[in-house]
Amino acid sequence: MEAPGFWDDMEKAQKDTMELKNLKDEKATEDDLQKRYDDIDTLIEMGVEEGDVSLIPEIEQELDELEQKLDEIFMRTLLSGEYDKENAVVTLHAGAGGTEACDWTEMLYRMYSKFADSHGFKVQVLDYLDGDEAGIKSITFEVDGENAYGYLKSEKGVHRLVRISPFNANGKRQTSFASCDVMPEIEDNIDIEINDDDLRIDTYRSSGAGGQHINKTSSAIRITHLPTGIVVQCQNERSQHMNKDKAMQMLKSRLYLLKQEENKQKTDEIRGTVTDNAFGSQIRSYFLQPYTLVKDHRTNEETSNANAVLDGRLDSFVNAYLKWIS
Repeated sequence: MEAPGFWDDMEKAQKDTMELKNLKDEKATEDDLQKRYDDIDTLIEMGVEEGDVSLIPEIEQELDELEQKLDEIFMRTLLSGEYDKENAVVTLHAGAGGTEACDWTEMLYRMYSKFADSHGFKVQVLDYLDGDEAGIKSITFEVDGENAYGYLKSEKGVHRLVRISPFNANGKRQTSFASCDVMPEIEDNIDIEINDDDLRIDTYRSSGAGGQHINKTSSAIRITHLPTGIVVQCQNERSQHMNKDKAMQMLKSRLYLLKQEENKQKTDEIRGTVTDNAFGSQIRSYFLQPYTLVKDHRTNEETSNANAVLDGRLDSFVNAYLKWIS
């Protein structure tokens, strides 16, 4: 049996390891930039001294790669928000479109998982509800890594998919929607008082791909904050007690941000505007038929390589959003 505080010590050790890794990565990036600069400088000197114009294409390629690296670093300087450096908690809900929308929600989860993996982030499913026939009806997952929230906050809102539905026997084009909510994971020592009488706590059986005890124990926890209507759920921790602790941390984070928003003129600066999960409210549209296009309606960033975006290549949209709000 683990000693009291065992998991807290493990979590602290993991965070310390992550911080050390981030520092090493920053040093490695600095060394790489210096080496690239020195190599380019050497190539230019050789070309000038020897009058060798054949070096020009190589120099141009090296300059392009250096510029791309500098752009990536510049993007990090835009991650200066109060919570940008924190882990992110992402919740996806299927909207209008039935089974097609559930399938779309599963596609989005795959997209964000691929994006997280490409940035060295870790994904952990906290709650999961299967679609009635296929896909995912709703899913909450945590993305752990430096600046995870800063990158993923651009995804808050409704996402629209237009394609020929594989669930339509007539092969007709169909539009589906899924909502994405992104919240920073705030440490549980934040100063938020919660009255026990304001809470309704329900237990239920873990289910779906995220469950640790599928159909065995009622270890999953759902907490409803009655005054605000906020609902948080967790089913993937090691015990009912740990699920409750995680859900309470999520609730405190939401209430803290809600409190921060009360005196703001724009309530979407942290959590994002709450909109209908249907037509006309989307932040981004993904067209797979009759042509391929992904277009962000806030920044006007777009690409015809929709398959690459669905494979997690979201950086151009993330970068455009960070510039847009800066």
